[in-house]
Amino acid sequence: MNKEETVKLISAEGFEFVIDKKAAMVSQTIRNMLTSPGSFSETQHGVVRFPEISTTILEKICQYFYWSLQFTSGKETEFHIEPELTLELMMAANYLHT
Repeated sequence: MNKEETVKLISAEGFEFVIDKKAAMVSQTIRNMLTSPGSFSETQHGVVRFPEISTTILEKICQYFYWSLQFTSGKETEFHIEPELTLELMMAANYLHT
């Protein structure tokens, strides 16, 4: 997989998640960051920093992106969310428009 096909998402703690660009595009916010006209850093480098989203939450979001792609292609499986992550995950999902 080449660099143009991936996106690097960086959590508040600095942990980096390299995921397929197609998966990241599940988020309307990330899609806008990566496809906006102009010379934005995210568009040029394919790196998006989330200083307010913890590593645990960003990891779950990345899992959701892949689950969402599978779900829309017809593979219906359950997506488990730990109860202790629910509130923080909902706030991040609202920001990311997922």
